[in-house]
Amino acid sequence: MSLNPFMLGVRFLLELTAVASFGILGWRAFESPWRFLLVVLLPILVAAAWGVFAVPGDPSRNGEATVAVPGAVRLVLEILVLGGGAFALWGAGLSVAALVSAVVLVVYTALAYDRLGWLLAH
Repeated sequence: MSLNPFMLGVRFLLELTAVASFGILGWRAFESPWRFLLVVLLPILVAAAWGVFAVPGDPSRNGEATVAVPGAVRLVLEILVLGGGAFALWGAGLSVAALVSAVVLVVYTALAYDRLGWLLAH
């Protein structure tokens, strides 16, 4: 699998958007005092899951995995986090941002077919 720097950049922006989206959801969808806790806690939990569970040897990451998982499990995690970011924006009442995030994710996924194949093979 070749690593296209542009695609890695788009994926990184999708990751940042997803993590931030969960914080936005925590702030906009909940009342005090929960909003102060969730605006910090939700992004931390999402980022921790994203960073901890990985496929050993994944060339789009550093190749190391704190908790090694099969490629199919990592793919489900990526769908939950990146797609969940779009749903979080929708739940926060930011429908245009949610739609843009979802469209970028679908286009990225269609163009990253080689990564999907690699994940499913490992």
